[in-house]
Amino acid sequence: MDLFLLNQKHTLTILKTHKRYNFITYLLNPASKSSFRCLQTIETSQNPYKEPFSSATTLPDSLLVEKIIFNLKHGNVNSLLSYQLRLNPSVIVDVLCRCNANLQLGQRFIDSSVLNGSNFKHSSVSLSAMVHVFVRSRRLSDAQALILRMIRRSGVSRVEVVEALVSSMCGNCGTNNLVFDLLIRTYVQARKLREGTEAFRILRSKGYLVSINACNSLLGGLVKIDWVELAWEVHREVVRSGIELNVYTLNIMVNALCKDGKFDDVKSFLSEMEGNGIYADMVTYNTLIGAYCREGLLEEAFEIMNSMADKGLKPSLFTYNAIINGLCKKGRYARAKGILIEMLNIGFSPDTTTYNTLLVESCRRDNFSEAKEIFGEMLRQGVVPDLVSFSSLIAVFSRNRHLDQALVYFRDMKKFGLVPDNVIYTVLMHGYCRNGNMLEALKIRDEMLEQGCVLDVIAYNTILNGLCKEKMLTDADKLFDEMVERGALPDFYTFTTLIHGHCQDGNMTKALSLFGTMTQRNIKPDIVAYNTLIDGFCKVGEMEKASELWDGMISRRIFPNHITYSILINAYCSVGHVSEAFRLWDVMIEKGIKPTLVTCNTIIKGYCRSGDSSKADEFLGRMIAKGVAPDHISYNTLINGFVREDNMDKAFLWINKMEKEGLLPDIITYNVVMNGFCRQGRMQEAELVLRKMIEKGINPDRSTYTALINGHVTQDNLNEAFRFHDEMLQRGFVPDDVF
Repeated sequence: MDLFLLNQKHTLTILKTHKRYNFITYLLNPASKSSFRCLQTIETSQNPYKEPFSSATTLPDSLLVEKIIFNLKHGNVNSLLSYQLRLNPSVIVDVLCRCNANLQLGQRFIDSSVLNGSNFKHSSVSLSAMVHVFVRSRRLSDAQALILRMIRRSGVSRVEVVEALVSSMCGNCGTNNLVFDLLIRTYVQARKLREGTEAFRILRSKGYLVSINACNSLLGGLVKIDWVELAWEVHREVVRSGIELNVYTLNIMVNALCKDGKFDDVKSFLSEMEGNGIYADMVTYNTLIGAYCREGLLEEAFEIMNSMADKGLKPSLFTYNAIINGLCKKGRYARAKGILIEMLNIGFSPDTTTYNTLLVESCRRDNFSEAKEIFGEMLRQGVVPDLVSFSSLIAVFSRNRHLDQALVYFRDMKKFGLVPDNVIYTVLMHGYCRNGNMLEALKIRDEMLEQGCVLDVIAYNTILNGLCKEKMLTDADKLFDEMVERGALPDFYTFTTLIHGHCQDGNMTKALSLFGTMTQRNIKPDIVAYNTLIDGFCKVGEMEKASELWDGMISRRIFPNHITYSILINAYCSVGHVSEAFRLWDVMIEKGIKPTLVTCNTIIKGYCRSGDSSKADEFLGRMIAKGVAPDHISYNTLINGFVREDNMDKAFLWINKMEKEGLLPDIITYNVVMNGFCRQGRMQEAELVLRKMIEKGINPDRSTYTALINGHVTQDNLNEAFRFHDEMLQRGFVPDDVF
């Protein structure tokens, strides 16, 4: 019998007959080159094998390994604690290799001494040795946790990880592939796809195989994050390695082709796979149909669906849902609804996704009756609505100011046991804000907080926008402070909303302060922000400040657009700086910025205000030549300009031109011209305008009669004055004066 085992038996005999004793221990390793003995004093108590702590600190690694093995074999787990401070990666590897034939011992050592021991620094090899034990023991989650620890270690390369797993195999060739599979899967699950690809290549270069399941995991991970080209490189390596592919590989790579838009290559790829005995299945067809629908290639999607029968396959719920979604995205709602009816007719049960797709589209179209019908059908079929269903309905009614109906669905949602989320609360707040009902909007905010929802920046921006529109700027500033205190970081929209609100309120100091805070937070202003501020300063008459902002904007390489030019041109015209307005107009044209109707009307107003309506007349002609069609404002401004200059013939001429262009003058236009003729005592022309107005179906108003009465009185035509006075009374208008 082995000397080691004889000494074990002898020791056990002594321990059974003595409670406290001293003895010379046996030769620990008879196979070693230099035999030696170790003197120990063992105190028996609850554990007769308990050894003094000091003895463990003096043992060489080889003896420490022997003593650990001895205690493991005898189940002396408590005694192993005395060796924990002496453990190092080399000892761990040696112990686990010695336990190669006895997995239970290896697991006992890891669980009692290594995992629960002191936090010494593992090497890649010691971690790998434990991985092999766990994989052989089918403790895969424990093995994966250690692999994850390995691949996350700082400064450790993929080569080192692979070589560590290879060097710590201890002859367990049967489980090597499982370890390597787990390594690749762990890289994928940790979202380290590039590192996983490198590890796969290293394993292949060393001649080790990886199962097709692990390869599929890597391929699927790469395709999922759109690293399609790298996925094809791995696929080619898998094929070269002779690893047997399966239908999962086929489906992953079909998805890769679809993501890359290479639909023409799908057919040849499927033929190649069929040549290898791998055939498309339901997942393949659904992948293709879904991809075609996403690309709007609906005819191709229908063709694929119709060809399924030739392969003995029937469309699934996923197939129908993909087709319905594709039709809705292309605006073919009626056809999508027809697919739903077809499903019901053949006894196919739609699910929540089916109905939600149609519901979302009908709500997007603001088709209330259709949305209600779809929701009702959903309930009749016993399909339970979810948050998407209710949020779509609440949104469409809130958006269109039907808050009462939105609240009905909000209450119904709670009856279904659904808890409102941030989206639904924000939608309701937006509805109240659009209606100007800020009190109710703030109540929704309070309920939101009571329900434990965290107000995000979108929710805050919604309320801020409502407060600013209602000119509740003090409340808006307080809400902004609350937003910052609660950790919701203001974004571009937050600042531009507040800046616009304060500009509209004429508080340019506050607006400029917010603009400064915005830039300090590295939120870059855009042309909209600058336009808002420039417009604000123009409205309060601070043209110098507006010019400074203009220069600052250009220095940031943010260039003015047609709105910027229109703001300044209008402002200069309003304050009488017509020459500066015209200079900007010329610059705008030189920059190739096409003028808008608003800008053109501003220039017409500028000419007329400067008393040069003839120039405005010429300009209107150029404006038409450039393809900008005048509107009521264009003509009214020009006509009013001529009237102010007492050029009534021109004014009347433009009324006729306006009518020829199909633009019917309104009561204001006719009254302006009529009043001009009356001031000049040209009562025949004035009454001609009156007849023209009545012919066009526009009834005279109080101003019309007042102008005519005053005109006739001025010309001493009292009979005519009284005639219009009486007619005025008959129409229910009260004259200004009694004469």
